[in-house]
Amino acid sequence: MTEDATHPTTAGPPIGIGDLARHSGCKPETVRYYERIGLLPDAARSEGGQRRYYQRTVRRLTFIRHARDFGFSIEAVRELLKMADHPEMPCDEVDAFAKHHLAEVESRLQRLAALRDELKRMVTQCAGGRVESCRIIEVLSDHRLCHQRGEHGGAMR
Repeated sequence: MTEDATHPTTAGPPIGIGDLARHSGCKPETVRYYERIGLLPDAARSEGGQRRYYQRTVRRLTFIRHARDFGFSIEAVRELLKMADHPEMPCDEVDAFAKHHLAEVESRLQRLAALRDELKRMVTQCAGGRVESCRIIEVLSDHRLCHQRGEHGGAMR
């Protein structure tokens, strides 16, 4: 397959922020944010002051968006980009980074499964009726009534 020099995701003319956002699946506000925090380099500007982007920025933004979709934090993405910017280096560090993230995801999945099970149990035990006799309110008020004694790992984790 040959590259079409007029297509904005290949080696063609510069594109504006709207086109960059569309091609990468981000919003223009997200592009500006990533520029502001240094994940994307400052854009070149047209004579009229509009941001102009090239293929390398489309690739970089797509990388950022995809890494974020995989659950990597902004700081993790920053580290991955540093590694990606040195393609001649061995990928041991990238592998270790991804393995660490995988372990965090697996831990989060275990906590979420326990949380799901506890919520199911609470909902199943609730017979309806009035709030004063609601099993859900009762369990939320007294952690000793939970099957899982530790933190549930919900919203705060």
